Amino acid sequence: MRLATRLTILLIVITVVVALSVGWFAVNTSTHSAYQSLNDSINAVVDSGSGNPNDALSEALNVVLDNNHDLTLDVIYPSGPMSQVNRGAVPLTRTPTMADVRSSLARVVVEPNLPGFRIRSLNIGGGDYLVVAASIRSIVRSSQQLILRVALAALIAALAMVVVARLFMRRDLVTMEELIDFASDVAKGDTLEPVPALRGSRDLRELQGALAQMVRSLHEKIEVESRHAETMQLFIGDASHELRTPLTVIKGYTELMTTPGVSLEQQTRALERMRREIGRMESLVSDLLLLAEIRELPNDRKDTINLSDVVTASARDFSDDSPLRPIEQRIQPGVLLEGRRDFVERLITNALSNISRHTSEGTPARITLARDGPLVNLIVEDGGEGLPSYGLRPERFRRFDPSRSRSSGGSGLGMSIMADLSEAMGGSMTTSKSSLGGLCVNFSFPSVR
Repeated sequence: MRLATRLTILLIVITVVVALSVGWFAVNTSTHSAYQSLNDSINAVVDSGSGNPNDALSEALNVVLDNNHDLTLDVIYPSGPMSQVNRGAVPLTRTPTMADVRSSLARVVVEPNLPGFRIRSLNIGGGDYLVVAASIRSIVRSSQQLILRVALAALIAALAMVVVARLFMRRDLVTMEELIDFASDVAKGDTLEPVPALRGSRDLRELQGALAQMVRSLHEKIEVESRHAETMQLFIGDASHELRTPLTVIKGYTELMTTPGVSLEQQTRALERMRREIGRMESLVSDLLLLAEIRELPNDRKDTINLSDVVTASARDFSDDSPLRPIEQRIQPGVLLEGRRDFVERLITNALSNISRHTSEGTPARITLARDGPLVNLIVEDGGEGLPSYGLRPERFRRFDPSRSRSSGGSGLGMSIMADLSEAMGGSMTTSKSSLGGLCVNFSFPSVR
């Protein structure tokens, strides 16, 4: 059942209940007042003759005639017959019994054998009794008519309330139905439909804004997932190619070694080549696992790292490994960073290993670490040949030039790993031409204050 229908039914029920409650109170009050007035008339007649039994009948008759009361006056004799002194518009059709007379001496009563009447009796002496009776037919009829009017008024009020409410809430109801239909379409996968126009009450405008934001976020996530899926397909294809190549080499040399007549020298070369290919596969698998870990758990834990100490230790190790390479160190002390220590150490190791792998022993290098306002900049430079182009984010398995190929030990993942590591810690990596003549890699991270 739609919201508009439920609201309509609710308004009808509430209006009918309220109208009937008010009507019931009015009918009950009016009926009670009519019965009380009738009782007062009967009591006035009886009270007029209660003081003097000898004149009671004449006094009662005078009160009825003077006040034009619609009452029936009957005299009940001990012997049993009844004498009617005054006839009302609706007279008694049955003779009251002595039991009826005795039960009505003190107050006005309703007797079961006299339906539709209220009576009260008065002792007028000599064993005779005056019975004053009044019909309630007019009161019952008036009550019934009033009940019908109340019911009709309740129905009219309910219809009027529904019409007014629908006119007043029509725009909100239409907007709500449009939003419901739109949300249903989105749930079914149709995210291309435009969001309904911003209109209606404040709540509906907020709901429309929330739905619009939800759809925008959904579109963005779909686009991101599509890009990720496309990237993953390319990544899987490249990874399978990179792994297939050393496996093919190993397979070829394995077959060579099983060939009869192979010399010891050839077997030695084959074993050495297989060892290198196995090492390359191990390095490639390790890099792939690291990339997967960076993507899946970039923020699983964060530590406050003294980046100055880590860079200083890495630069010292790099200098020990390359004693002939001139290394300039510009490391500001006390620079802190939030992130994973193993990620930071791998990042610096990759950057320095990149220099060792692709430049000669005497090529100069420079390591700079400084805080620049809200950022921390780590810059690693070399005086090598540099790259054909700068600024673009490195792609996985994409080597920058033929000299950086498998023969030099590279898998095409080093620069990509550095970019992923920096982004996993909330930073970025850019490449540019170094003043030393080669590559300049700049890592920027949020600073810890």
